[in-house]
Amino acid sequence: MIASFIIFLREGFEASMIVAILLAYLNRINQRSHYRDVYAGVAVALGTVLVAGVAAYFLISHYAGSRVQTYFETATFALAAGFLTAMTFWMHKHARTMSKELQQRSEAAISTGGRWGLGLLSFQAVVREGIETMVFTLAILFANSAQAGTPVHGSAVLVGAALGLVASLGLSFTIFRMGRKVNLKRFFQVLGIVLMVFAAGLVADVVENLQRLGVVTVGTNALWHSGHLLREGSSLGDVAHQLLGYAESPTALQVGVWFLYITTSVGYFIYLSRVAPRPTAPVPATN
Repeated sequence: MIASFIIFLREGFEASMIVAILLAYLNRINQRSHYRDVYAGVAVALGTVLVAGVAAYFLISHYAGSRVQTYFETATFALAAGFLTAMTFWMHKHARTMSKELQQRSEAAISTGGRWGLGLLSFQAVVREGIETMVFTLAILFANSAQAGTPVHGSAVLVGAALGLVASLGLSFTIFRMGRKVNLKRFFQVLGIVLMVFAAGLVADVVENLQRLGVVTVGTNALWHSGHLLREGSSLGDVAHQLLGYAESPTALQVGVWFLYITTSVGYFIYLSRVAPRPTAPVPATN
């Protein structure tokens, strides 16, 4: 539940922020008639993601208990971890210029493609966030199922997702309609670190599945057994697994990969966050 809440808070806020920037720009240039084109692009994007997510869920669940499902789950874990890492660094790089870039693309869409161009722009922006969210949600569902050793039960995940989405929309409304000041840089820094720790757990799950399938045969010895203290299937164990990558009987390779990912990705992200951007060189005056 906590993991899905964080995912939907982060992704929902980014998507709603993009839509808000587009609408604010159209309002400023007195092109409010194009609002419906933005809304249409958003609606098509959400419908596409929903259909794809449901289809992927039932396709993978059809192979429940088989090696095929484990392969699907492993690919989902790897894809989700890659998305988490890539989007965190992308947002750190583009957060300062996102509004300007969207306005430039909106102007180009209006001047060349009309309403189709603007609808496509909003579709592209929202469907990217939606696909990332869909992959993360599937990864959470399958990780929970593997822990419990039972079929997927997504009620807690869906509750967390709904709460995260409501919180993201509320935050966007507070910023763009009520004029409240929020330190967006700090917001994305904190969520970025939390999500990369979550991604480390997904990477460890990839290793665990590959070892279970016999694809990876090194480092398979368990370093410890802490199930008598905290079971992965318990409520607290579930939270620890999702947020910290906790495993009650981790193998040597799982621990090594988890530690390597944390030290490199999180360490480098913190380093970039502390490095001040270089000032832009002044343009020489021309006579």
